[in-house]
Amino acid sequence: MPFLGKDWRSPGQSWVKTEDGWKKTTSDDNMDISAESYCDNNKENEYEGQGEGKNERYNQKVVQESFNQDNLLLSLGYDMAAKKRKKDLMNNNSKVPYFHMEKWIYVHKGSTKERHGYCTLGEAFNRLDFCSAIKDTRRFNYIVRLLELIAKSKLPSLSGVAQKNYMNILERVVQKVLLDQQNVRPIKELLQTLYRSLCGLVQDMGKSVLVGNISTWVHRMDSITQWHQQLDNIQINRPTTEGLNLSDLPTSVQLNIMQRLSDGRDLVSLGQVTPDLGVLSEDRLLWKGLCQHHFTDRQIRKRLIVTEKGQLEWQKMYFKLIRCYPRLEEYCETLHFCTHCHILFWKDTKHPCTANNPEGCTSSLSPQDFIDLFNF
Repeated sequence: MPFLGKDWRSPGQSWVKTEDGWKKTTSDDNMDISAESYCDNNKENEYEGQGEGKNERYNQKVVQESFNQDNLLLSLGYDMAAKKRKKDLMNNNSKVPYFHMEKWIYVHKGSTKERHGYCTLGEAFNRLDFCSAIKDTRRFNYIVRLLELIAKSKLPSLSGVAQKNYMNILERVVQKVLLDQQNVRPIKELLQTLYRSLCGLVQDMGKSVLVGNISTWVHRMDSITQWHQQLDNIQINRPTTEGLNLSDLPTSVQLNIMQRLSDGRDLVSLGQVTPDLGVLSEDRLLWKGLCQHHFTDRQIRKRLIVTEKGQLEWQKMYFKLIRCYPRLEEYCETLHFCTHCHILFWKDTKHPCTANNPEGCTSSLSPQDFIDLFNF
Protein backbone atom coordinates (compact mmCIF):
# COMPACT_ATOMS: atom_id res chain seq x y z
CA MET A 1 0.00 0.00 0.00
CA PRO A 2 1.52 3.37 -0.98
CA PHE A 3 1.91 6.35 1.31
CA LEU A 4 -0.63 9.06 0.56
CA GLY A 5 1.50 11.95 1.84
CA LYS A 6 5.08 13.07 1.52
CA ASP A 7 7.57 10.77 3.19
CA TRP A 8 9.87 12.48 5.68
CA ARG A 9 12.85 10.58 4.37
CA SER A 10 12.39 11.84 0.82
CA PRO A 11 10.14 14.90 0.41
CA GLY A 12 8.31 15.12 -2.89
CA GLN A 13 8.47 11.39 -3.72
CA SER A 14 6.13 8.44 -3.17
CA TRP A 15 6.77 4.90 -1.96
CA VAL A 16 4.90 2.16 -3.83
CA LYS A 17 4.80 -1.52 -2.90
CA THR A 18 5.81 -3.85 -5.76
CA GLU A 19 6.66 -7.53 -6.13
CA ASP A 20 10.31 -6.75 -5.36
CA GLY A 21 9.45 -4.67 -2.29
CA TRP A 22 8.89 -0.97 -1.63
CA LYS A 23 10.17 1.32 -4.40
CA LYS A 24 10.52 5.08 -4.50
CA THR A 25 8.94 6.84 -7.49
CA THR A 26 8.57 10.47 -8.45
CA SER A 27 5.56 12.16 -9.98
CA ASP A 28 7.17 12.03 -13.44
CA ASP A 29 7.76 8.29 -13.10
CA ASN A 30 4.15 7.76 -12.09
CA MET A 31 2.96 9.75 -15.10
CA ASP A 32 5.09 7.61 -17.40
CA ILE A 33 3.84 4.42 -15.77
CA SER A 34 0.22 5.45 -16.05
CA ALA A 35 0.63 6.42 -19.73
CA GLU A 36 2.30 3.14 -20.58
CA SER A 37 -0.37 1.26 -18.67
CA TYR A 38 -3.14 2.69 -20.82
CA CYS A 39 -1.27 1.72 -24.02
CA ASP A 40 -0.65 -1.77 -22.69
CA ASN A 41 -4.28 -2.06 -21.67
CA ASN A 42 -5.47 -1.27 -25.18
CA LYS A 43 -3.09 -3.80 -26.69
CA GLU A 44 -4.07 -6.51 -24.27
CA ASN A 45 -7.74 -5.85 -24.88
CA GLU A 46 -7.20 -6.95 -28.51
CA TYR A 47 -5.78 -10.27 -27.37
CA GLU A 48 -8.16 -10.84 -24.50
CA GLY A 49 -9.07 -14.38 -25.45
CA GLN A 50 -5.61 -15.87 -25.89
CA GLY A 51 -5.53 -17.83 -22.66
CA GLU A 52 -6.40 -17.84 -19.01
CA GLY A 53 -2.77 -17.29 -17.98
CA LYS A 54 -2.54 -14.12 -19.98
CA ASN A 55 -5.90 -12.95 -18.64
CA GLU A 56 -4.71 -13.46 -15.08
CA ARG A 57 -1.49 -11.54 -15.65
CA TYR A 58 -3.45 -8.86 -17.44
CA ASN A 59 -5.92 -8.45 -14.57
CA GLN A 60 -3.11 -8.18 -12.04
CA LYS A 61 -1.38 -5.54 -14.11
CA VAL A 62 -4.58 -3.54 -14.59
CA VAL A 63 -5.24 -3.56 -10.84
CA GLN A 64 -1.66 -2.51 -10.10
CA GLU A 65 -1.68 0.33 -12.63
CA SER A 66 -5.08 1.54 -11.45
CA PHE A 67 -3.79 1.53 -7.88
CA ASN A 68 -0.72 3.55 -8.90
CA GLN A 69 -2.89 6.04 -10.76
CA ASP A 70 -5.14 6.57 -7.72
CA ASN A 71 -2.06 7.03 -5.58
CA LEU A 72 -0.70 9.60 -8.03
CA LEU A 73 -3.91 11.65 -7.97
CA LEU A 74 -4.04 11.60 -4.19
CA SER A 75 -0.38 12.57 -3.94
CA LEU A 76 -0.86 15.47 -6.35
CA GLY A 77 -3.85 16.64 -4.34
CA TYR A 78 -1.90 16.61 -1.10
CA ASP A 79 1.04 18.36 -2.75
CA MET A 80 -1.18 21.13 -4.11
CA ALA A 81 -2.79 21.67 -0.71
CA ALA A 82 0.61 21.80 1.02
CA LYS A 83 1.96 24.27 -1.55
CA LYS A 84 -1.11 26.47 -1.14
CA ARG A 85 -0.69 26.56 2.64
CA LYS A 86 2.97 27.41 2.24
CA LYS A 87 2.16 30.19 -0.23
CA ASP A 88 -0.44 31.64 2.13
CA LEU A 89 2.08 31.67 4.97
CA MET A 90 4.67 33.46 2.85
CA ASN A 91 2.09 36.06 1.79
CA ASN A 92 0.92 36.56 5.40
CA ASN A 93 -2.60 35.54 4.42
CA SER A 94 -3.04 33.16 7.33
CA LYS A 95 -2.45 35.26 10.44
CA VAL A 96 -5.42 33.99 12.39
CA PRO A 97 -4.02 30.53 13.33
CA TYR A 98 -1.03 32.20 14.99
CA PHE A 99 -3.21 34.05 17.50
CA HIS A 100 -4.29 31.95 20.45
CA MET A 101 -6.88 32.79 23.10
CA GLU A 102 -5.65 30.81 26.10
CA LYS A 103 -6.04 32.70 29.37
CA TRP A 104 -3.53 30.53 31.24
CA ILE A 105 -0.91 27.91 30.40
CA TYR A 106 0.95 25.23 32.36
CA VAL A 107 4.68 25.91 32.55
CA HIS A 108 6.57 22.62 32.87
CA LYS A 109 10.33 22.86 33.25
CA GLY A 110 11.21 19.19 32.99
CA SER A 111 9.99 15.76 31.97
CA THR A 112 7.73 13.76 34.27
CA LYS A 113 5.78 10.53 33.94
CA GLU A 114 2.71 12.45 32.84
CA ARG A 115 4.39 15.05 30.62
CA HIS A 116 7.58 15.04 28.57
CA GLY A 117 9.61 18.04 27.52
CA TYR A 118 9.42 21.59 28.80
CA CYS A 119 7.67 24.86 27.98
CA THR A 120 9.75 27.38 26.04
CA LEU A 121 9.47 31.14 25.73
CA GLY A 122 8.22 30.82 22.15
CA GLU A 123 5.53 28.33 23.14
CA ALA A 124 4.30 30.60 25.95
CA PHE A 125 4.36 33.58 23.60
CA ASN A 126 2.24 31.68 21.07
CA ARG A 127 -0.31 30.21 23.44
CA LEU A 128 -1.04 33.14 25.77
CA ASP A 129 -3.74 35.60 24.78
CA PHE A 130 -1.59 38.58 23.81
CA CYS A 131 -3.92 39.56 20.98
CA SER A 132 -6.71 40.60 23.34
CA ALA A 133 -4.21 42.03 25.82
CA ILE A 134 -3.18 44.63 23.23
CA LYS A 135 -6.71 46.04 23.24
CA ASP A 136 -6.71 46.38 27.03
CA THR A 137 -5.27 49.73 28.15
CA ARG A 138 -4.13 48.24 31.46
CA ARG A 139 -2.00 45.59 29.73
CA PHE A 140 -0.75 47.59 26.76
CA ASN A 141 2.45 48.97 28.33
CA TYR A 142 3.23 45.53 29.74
CA ILE A 143 3.04 43.95 26.27
CA VAL A 144 5.12 46.72 24.71
CA ARG A 145 7.86 46.29 27.30
CA LEU A 146 7.82 42.53 26.78
CA LEU A 147 8.16 42.97 23.01
CA GLU A 148 11.10 45.32 23.59
CA LEU A 149 12.94 42.85 25.83
CA ILE A 150 12.42 40.05 23.31
CA ALA A 151 13.71 42.27 20.51
CA LYS A 152 16.89 43.05 22.45
CA SER A 153 18.12 39.53 23.15
CA LYS A 154 15.50 36.77 22.86
CA LEU A 155 14.33 36.95 19.26
CA PRO A 156 16.75 34.24 17.99
CA SER A 157 15.54 31.83 20.70
CA LEU A 158 11.96 31.92 19.39
CA SER A 159 10.69 29.29 16.97
CA GLY A 160 9.71 30.19 13.42
CA VAL A 161 6.01 30.33 14.33
CA ALA A 162 6.76 32.47 17.38
CA GLN A 163 8.85 34.88 15.32
CA LYS A 164 6.03 35.23 12.81
CA ASN A 165 3.56 35.68 15.64
CA TYR A 166 5.84 38.36 17.12
CA MET A 167 5.72 40.38 13.90
CA ASN A 168 1.95 39.97 13.61
CA ILE A 169 1.39 41.19 17.17
CA LEU A 170 3.75 44.11 16.56
CA GLU A 171 1.75 45.06 13.48
CA ARG A 172 -1.44 45.12 15.53
CA VAL A 173 0.25 47.29 18.15
CA VAL A 174 1.25 49.82 15.49
CA GLN A 175 -2.26 49.82 14.02
CA LYS A 176 -3.74 50.48 17.46
CA VAL A 177 -1.39 53.40 18.07
CA LEU A 178 -2.19 54.91 14.67
CA LEU A 179 -5.89 54.58 15.39
CA ASP A 180 -5.89 55.82 18.99
CA GLN A 181 -3.08 58.39 18.53
CA GLN A 182 -1.65 57.45 21.92
CA ASN A 183 1.63 55.91 23.15
CA VAL A 184 3.49 57.03 20.04
CA ARG A 185 6.91 57.50 21.64
CA PRO A 186 7.26 54.04 23.29
CA ILE A 187 6.26 52.31 20.05
CA LYS A 188 8.80 54.31 18.07
CA GLU A 189 11.47 53.31 20.58
CA LEU A 190 10.37 49.68 20.26
CA LEU A 191 10.66 49.79 16.46
CA GLN A 192 14.12 51.36 16.69
CA THR A 193 15.29 48.68 19.11
CA LEU A 194 13.92 45.89 16.93
CA TYR A 195 15.45 47.35 13.76
CA ARG A 196 18.91 47.63 15.35
CA SER A 197 18.68 44.05 16.58
CA LEU A 198 17.61 42.74 13.17
CA CYS A 199 20.45 44.58 11.44
CA GLY A 200 22.92 42.58 13.51
CA LEU A 201 21.02 39.30 13.26
CA VAL A 202 20.57 39.44 9.49
CA GLN A 203 24.32 39.78 9.07
CA ASP A 204 24.71 36.51 10.98
CA MET A 205 21.99 34.73 8.98
CA GLY A 206 24.32 31.84 8.15
CA LYS A 207 24.73 31.06 11.87
CA SER A 208 21.10 29.96 12.39
CA VAL A 209 20.14 32.99 14.46
CA LEU A 210 16.84 33.59 12.67
CA VAL A 211 14.35 31.16 11.18
CA GLY A 212 13.43 31.69 7.55
CA ASN A 213 14.85 33.11 4.37
CA ILE A 214 16.88 36.30 4.54
CA SER A 215 14.55 37.90 1.98
CA THR A 216 11.65 37.42 4.39
CA TRP A 217 13.48 39.28 7.15
CA VAL A 218 14.58 42.05 4.79
CA HIS A 219 10.91 42.49 3.86
CA ARG A 220 10.02 42.65 7.55
CA MET A 221 12.70 45.27 8.14
CA ASP A 222 11.17 47.33 5.34
CA SER A 223 7.80 47.02 7.07
CA ILE A 224 9.35 48.28 10.32
CA THR A 225 10.73 51.30 8.46
CA GLN A 226 7.31 52.03 6.97
CA TRP A 227 5.64 51.78 10.38
CA HIS A 228 8.18 54.18 11.82
CA GLN A 229 7.49 56.68 9.03
CA GLN A 230 3.76 56.42 9.64
CA LEU A 231 4.31 57.18 13.32
CA ASP A 232 6.51 60.16 12.42
CA ASN A 233 3.78 61.55 10.16
CA ILE A 234 0.97 61.06 12.66
CA GLN A 235 -0.99 64.21 13.47
CA ILE A 236 -2.85 64.41 16.75
CA ASN A 237 -6.42 65.57 16.17
CA ARG A 238 -7.88 68.05 18.61
CA PRO A 239 -11.09 66.93 20.33
CA THR A 240 -14.21 68.29 18.65
CA THR A 241 -16.28 68.41 21.85
CA GLU A 242 -16.45 71.73 23.66
CA GLY A 243 -16.00 71.87 27.41
CA LEU A 244 -13.38 72.16 30.11
CA ASN A 245 -9.79 71.32 29.27
CA LEU A 246 -6.69 70.99 31.41
CA SER A 247 -5.88 74.70 31.28
CA ASP A 248 -9.31 75.61 32.67
CA LEU A 249 -8.78 73.62 35.87
CA PRO A 250 -7.42 75.20 39.07
CA THR A 251 -3.66 75.23 39.51
CA SER A 252 -3.77 72.79 42.42
CA VAL A 253 -5.71 70.28 40.30
CA GLN A 254 -3.26 70.65 37.42
CA LEU A 255 -0.32 69.96 39.75
CA ASN A 256 -2.13 66.96 41.17
CA ILE A 257 -2.54 65.57 37.63
CA MET A 258 1.12 66.20 36.81
CA GLN A 259 2.23 64.37 39.94
CA ARG A 260 0.66 61.21 38.56
CA LEU A 261 2.92 61.18 35.50
CA SER A 262 5.68 58.63 36.00
CA ASP A 263 7.83 59.64 33.01
CA GLY A 264 9.70 62.94 32.97
CA ARG A 265 9.49 63.11 29.19
CA ASP A 266 5.70 63.19 29.44
CA LEU A 267 6.00 66.06 31.89
CA VAL A 268 8.22 68.01 29.47
CA SER A 269 5.81 67.36 26.59
CA LEU A 270 2.87 68.56 28.69
CA GLY A 271 4.73 71.78 29.51
CA GLN A 272 5.06 72.55 25.80
CA VAL A 273 1.29 72.80 25.30
CA THR A 274 0.74 76.23 26.87
CA PRO A 275 2.98 78.75 28.66
CA ASP A 276 1.06 78.28 31.92
CA LEU A 277 1.55 74.52 31.85
CA GLY A 278 5.22 75.13 31.01
CA VAL A 279 5.69 77.07 34.23
CA LEU A 280 3.97 74.36 36.27
CA SER A 281 6.01 71.58 34.64
CA GLU A 282 9.23 73.13 35.98
CA ASP A 283 8.07 72.87 39.59
CA ARG A 284 10.94 71.54 41.70
CA LEU A 285 8.68 69.38 43.85
CA LEU A 286 7.42 67.49 40.76
CA TRP A 287 10.94 66.55 39.67
CA LYS A 288 12.00 65.77 43.21
CA GLY A 289 9.10 63.36 43.51
CA LEU A 290 10.09 61.70 40.23
CA CYS A 291 13.67 61.22 41.39
CA GLN A 292 12.65 59.78 44.75
CA HIS A 293 10.07 57.53 43.10
CA HIS A 294 12.37 55.89 40.57
CA PHE A 295 15.74 55.90 42.32
CA THR A 296 17.18 55.17 45.75
CA ASP A 297 18.76 57.75 48.04
CA ARG A 298 22.19 56.27 47.40
CA GLN A 299 21.78 56.64 43.64
CA ILE A 300 20.57 60.22 44.05
CA ARG A 301 23.53 61.17 46.25
CA LYS A 302 25.95 59.95 43.56
CA ARG A 303 24.42 62.23 40.92
CA LEU A 304 23.85 65.49 42.79
CA ILE A 305 23.71 68.71 40.74
CA VAL A 306 23.78 71.93 42.76
CA THR A 307 23.11 75.44 41.45
CA GLU A 308 25.10 78.55 42.32
CA LYS A 309 22.49 79.37 44.95
CA GLY A 310 22.99 75.99 46.62
CA GLN A 311 19.74 74.42 45.39
CA LEU A 312 19.44 70.99 43.82
CA GLU A 313 18.59 70.83 40.10
CA TRP A 314 16.08 68.00 40.34
CA GLN A 315 15.09 68.13 36.68
CA LYS A 316 18.69 67.80 35.43
CA MET A 317 19.37 65.17 38.06
CA TYR A 318 16.41 63.11 36.83
CA PHE A 319 17.62 62.94 33.23
CA LYS A 320 21.14 62.19 34.42
CA LEU A 321 19.88 59.38 36.64
CA ILE A 322 17.84 57.68 33.90
CA ARG A 323 21.00 57.45 31.80
CA CYS A 324 22.81 55.64 34.61
CA TYR A 325 20.13 53.53 36.32
CA PRO A 326 16.93 51.79 35.22
CA ARG A 327 13.67 53.40 36.19
CA LEU A 328 11.08 51.75 38.38
CA GLU A 329 8.62 49.81 36.20
CA GLU A 330 4.95 50.00 37.11
CA TYR A 331 2.07 48.32 35.28
CA CYS A 332 -1.66 48.38 35.88
CA GLU A 333 -1.92 44.66 35.24
CA THR A 334 0.72 41.97 34.81
CA LEU A 335 0.98 38.25 34.27
CA HIS A 336 0.93 36.13 37.43
CA PHE A 337 2.56 32.79 38.19
CA CYS A 338 1.22 30.19 40.62
CA THR A 339 4.08 28.37 42.31
CA HIS A 340 1.76 25.57 43.44
CA CYS A 341 0.18 24.72 40.07
CA HIS A 342 3.02 26.09 37.85
CA ILE A 343 0.43 27.99 35.82
CA LEU A 344 0.97 31.34 34.09
CA PHE A 345 -2.15 33.50 33.83
CA TRP A 346 -3.58 37.01 33.72
CA LYS A 347 -4.75 38.28 37.08
CA ASP A 348 -8.41 38.91 36.17
CA THR A 349 -8.85 35.51 34.48
CA LYS A 350 -7.60 33.36 37.41
CA HIS A 351 -6.95 29.64 37.00
CA PRO A 352 -8.09 26.28 38.44
CA CYS A 353 -5.78 26.31 41.48
CA THR A 354 -5.82 23.34 43.86
CA ALA A 355 -4.03 25.07 46.75
CA ASN A 356 -5.82 25.87 50.00
CA ASN A 357 -4.66 29.48 49.80
CA PRO A 358 -4.38 30.40 46.08
CA GLU A 359 -3.46 34.03 46.74
CA GLY A 360 -0.53 33.05 48.94
CA CYS A 361 1.21 31.06 46.20
CA THR A 362 0.69 33.61 43.42
CA SER A 363 3.32 36.17 42.47
CA SER A 364 3.29 39.02 39.96
CA LEU A 365 5.75 38.85 37.07
CA SER A 366 7.40 41.84 35.47
CA PRO A 367 8.31 41.56 31.76
CA GLN A 368 11.88 40.63 32.73
CA ASP A 369 10.61 38.05 35.23
CA PHE A 370 8.44 36.53 32.49
CA ILE A 371 11.51 36.03 30.29
CA ASP A 372 13.66 34.76 33.16
CA LEU A 373 10.98 32.17 33.92
CA PHE A 374 12.05 30.24 30.81
CA ASN A 375 15.80 30.36 31.43
CA PHE A 376 16.43 26.68 32.17
